Amino acid sequence: MESIRQQESYGILSNPKVWVMQEFKNTSENHLGMPLPKGRVRFYRRDDDGQLEFTGENDIGHTPKDETIRLYTGNAFDMTGERSRTDYRADFNARWLDESFEMKVRNHKSESVEVRIVEHLYRWTNWDIIKNSDPFKKLDGRTLEFLVQIPPGGEKTVSYKVHYSW
Repeated sequence: MESIRQQESYGILSNPKVWVMQEFKNTSENHLGMPLPKGRVRFYRRDDDGQLEFTGENDIGHTPKDETIRLYTGNAFDMTGERSRTDYRADFNARWLDESFEMKVRNHKSESVEVRIVEHLYRWTNWDIIKNSDPFKKLDGRTLEFLVQIPPGGEKTVSYKVHYSW
């Protein structure tokens, strides 16, 4: 029998680094659309002088055509984030636990960015989001995704409250 993760400090660690991810679909529209062998993928962009500038790399596994590839290419230099738990209440005799979290992301760039905030609900499989500041997508039985736009020089705060019962 699985037990609820009851430790109050469980899952509250925060990493202030904002990951840079490259995501694309292996389709002919993206000049791909063929099985890709396992190997290293390198990313470049053109700088202000038109020269190629290396921006990151990572490895992929064998990837069939029409599949999505998402790769971590490093940490953003001009964005920061923090995650904190803002509330924790539990009644283990009544078999419930409520927890609230807040994520703040600051954009120090001169352009707007879209940020994907992924939250993993590790405590238990039976949960409901009972309050949220922004729309989210349920990716699987334990994962939420918030897609938010952050203006140049701006900050965005995303919060939610989860109710676990068992």
